[in-house]
Amino acid sequence: MAGHTRDTIGGQHQALRDQVLVALRQRIVNGDYPPGERLTEDRLAEDFGVSRNPVREALLVMQAEGFVNVVPRHGAFVALPDASTIGDLFSMREQLETLAARLAAERATVADVADLRSLLDAAREATERVDLSRVAELNSELHMRVIAVSGNKWLASIATSLYLQVQWVFRIGAAHRAPHSWIEHIRLVDAIEAGDRDEAEKAARSHVHAASTAALGNVEQG
Repeated sequence: MAGHTRDTIGGQHQALRDQVLVALRQRIVNGDYPPGERLTEDRLAEDFGVSRNPVREALLVMQAEGFVNVVPRHGAFVALPDASTIGDLFSMREQLETLAARLAAERATVADVADLRSLLDAAREATERVDLSRVAELNSELHMRVIAVSGNKWLASIATSLYLQVQWVFRIGAAHRAPHSWIEHIRLVDAIEAGDRDEAEKAARSHVHAASTAALGNVEQG
């Protein structure tokens, strides 16, 4: 009986911590808690309607993931990705996305291209509405879809955790970056539809370089 109770309580506590973690991560990625904002345990506990314990545990995970900085005697703050972090992120993106684009150009079906076009249309509409959180989500969805079309399961496995960071970095500069990103995505999808592997790879590389330049510019301004 005691063992059963301990397992149940542990399961509930873990689930609650994970719920707070998902919600906190989403608010940071969407810009509800912008870079530099102080995150006190009391405030977050009130925001999420929980005690401080799951909040404290969620903050430790977010610190390990790079979304939060904990400053001794000052507390936790939403991080701003530094130049080194951005450099590492986009180096990984360049290798991953150029390979995915090339494979997608080889393997894309008519239905695959239709899905990509649908995402482009949704991104255009969100850009026109200035719904920047939705644009950031669609940006990651498009890249994840290209990776899925590539058919390489290892790329898909790597990308799952990577693109949450990509979405966060994109959202920080989305007001200026969104219209350019949409146009660059059109070039990429056109090349995939045409089955042009070289052009798809070139479009992906050009897109990553432009996004990296914009992200580094946001860091310098910050």
